[in-house]
Amino acid sequence: MRHRLVLLFCLVFVNLGIIFAQTDRNNSSQKKITIGLIGKIGTNPVFIAAHSGANLAAKELGEKYNVEVVIDWETPETENVQEQAAAIERLTRSGVSGIAISCSDAKYLTPVIDEAVDKGTPVLCFDSDAPKSKRFAYVGADDMEFGKAIMRQLAKELNGKGTIAVLSGNAHALNQQRRLQGIKEELKKYPNIMLPERNIFHNIEIADPSAEMVRREQKANPNIKGWAFLGSWVFQSKNPFPWNPGEIKIVAGNAVQQEIEYVKNGYVQSLVGENCFEIGYKSVEILLDKIVKNKTPNESLMYSPLISVTEKNANEWLLNWNKWLLKEVLK
Repeated sequence: MRHRLVLLFCLVFVNLGIIFAQTDRNNSSQKKITIGLIGKIGTNPVFIAAHSGANLAAKELGEKYNVEVVIDWETPETENVQEQAAAIERLTRSGVSGIAISCSDAKYLTPVIDEAVDKGTPVLCFDSDAPKSKRFAYVGADDMEFGKAIMRQLAKELNGKGTIAVLSGNAHALNQQRRLQGIKEELKKYPNIMLPERNIFHNIEIADPSAEMVRREQKANPNIKGWAFLGSWVFQSKNPFPWNPGEIKIVAGNAVQQEIEYVKNGYVQSLVGENCFEIGYKSVEILLDKIVKNKTPNESLMYSPLISVTEKNANEWLLNWNKWLLKEVLK
């Protein structure tokens, strides 16, 4: 009888040990939250700043919620929607708590996003949306307004007349499509400014090929008096403009460091920018609310303010970028 009691107690202790071990594992899993962050291009300052903001949010908000927040950076080095899709699938399989993505091609990525959501992984879009997907929110610019702002500023520089051209980026990216649509809408207010369809140039969002396209088309079409650049790609190439400062008017989007230098030296008249660091921070904040509190934002579209950068505030905006890209923040 005594041996049976000893055996019974041993079994009870073993079972209790298993229960406690399982509880410890569950508690430890609850204390670590991994968020996948997928930008378009790993070398683009827009996404480097967003990554920096996301890392700071992970540190600050992790302390607030008493959890460890890890940002899993899964951005391709050059734009590649297939790599983005593979990253979503990989992150979902690994059991991440949530995903934030800037979509290179909304149509291509929508079923991949939907599959991730169906498997229980909340997905948020930033910078470039996939509105027909099951993503629960978008953080970034109102791209129609973005395009309108570029066109307004370019029209002002041209005194309301002349032929223009647009470097419009990836034809499949929804944010670039909408920015171009915004330019065309705003252009209706300026009957003496011409934008022939042949002057809209879609480009691979890489520095040297983009700059070469601008040089080639300007040489072939010397009647072009102004350019609207929907992104910052050209400015990451060395000496992209074979004309004197101010000879051809330029208004561009994003207002990253390299662009600001061209504002200061007179090649670029103005920029339309947004706080890319804040977009990364906000994306993590909203995902954590969803993961920790099961709280979704009241509005699914959260637009970031647009900032006009000219020679007057170029140095101030440059200081912002220096803060956003600090190596200490990126760690």
